[in-house]
Amino acid sequence: MIDTHLSQLIRSIVGDQAADDILGMLHIDRTFLIESAGAVSRGAFAMALNAILFHDLLSRVPTGAAYVADRRRQRERIVFDHGALRTIRLGSRPTGALPAGIGSFSRILEPLGYHVTGTYPLDDLRMTGRGFTHREFPEALPQFFISELQVDRFSKEFQAAAERVFGNSRDPLTLTTHAALAEFAEQGRCKMRLAAPALKEIVAAFGRWHDTPTLADYRILLAESAECAWTATEGSAFNHATERVSDVAMTACAQRSLGRPVKDTIETSASGSVRQTSFKADPVRRPFRADDGSEIEMTVPGSFYEFISRDVVLGSDGRRRMDLRFDNYSAQRIFKLTAAG
Repeated sequence: MIDTHLSQLIRSIVGDQAADDILGMLHIDRTFLIESAGAVSRGAFAMALNAILFHDLLSRVPTGAAYVADRRRQRERIVFDHGALRTIRLGSRPTGALPAGIGSFSRILEPLGYHVTGTYPLDDLRMTGRGFTHREFPEALPQFFISELQVDRFSKEFQAAAERVFGNSRDPLTLTTHAALAEFAEQGRCKMRLAAPALKEIVAAFGRWHDTPTLADYRILLAESAECAWTATEGSAFNHATERVSDVAMTACAQRSLGRPVKDTIETSASGSVRQTSFKADPVRRPFRADDGSEIEMTVPGSFYEFISRDVVLGSDGRRRMDLRFDNYSAQRIFKLTAAG
């Protein structure tokens, strides 16, 4: 069996057994499955990144993991549509060493071939979302939906707490990763000796890079924004990963019949061509710092697993293609799944 670039990259992060699980779990375009010669293409690197992040989400979301296990027993593969994550912008103030808001991830995704294909005002949440789609493989590579919470749209007390929580964030990317991203940006490819260590740091970037929050600050954030409070405990880990299915309603009905906690409603885009629902967020135990300096644990909302159906529509150029857009209203409704206090 040929050790392809994709399998080498995934194995370098998660090991042989988990890599075999991932490669047997996801539907992956043949382009990435056969690439093995020369430098690593940015498409193969992006697929490896997405596959590892999907695997990480399942490790934190038992309901999603149980569903995927069912699909594997039926010898069915998962079409990974997109992953969603949250970022913070502290107005004009720095977020420690980390670039502010969406910039902390656009610096990674753009060299890998992604570009912004939609901006979505999430005004009810005082956030803005952006959809990132791959230029070369828009349907074959998962998209990213990255939201940015604008802290300066909240109260002064909230702003002060947010600065205490996020204002000293660290930057996980080193010169090695920046060199790899520069190669991808300039050449579309990168040598494996740079790509593999860069992947490790980029995967780690999808995590929490600020200190454990105090319980007092967490409660201040939670009072005005469940989304910011969620980011205080989870950082920029995938808030949810979304599977593309042919019929969301049928999928939801089947999972509900198994007793799994499926959202009550199906969100439909304004165009009617995109439909979404999901499991409810799984709870997690997270540490907080108490007033006396000790550490305590509490149960808080974690991440969740989502389903989406996308119709084929007529584009502005007269060609028929899958509707890869997101929807403001649907996104805000989905975000409420992590709002439990």
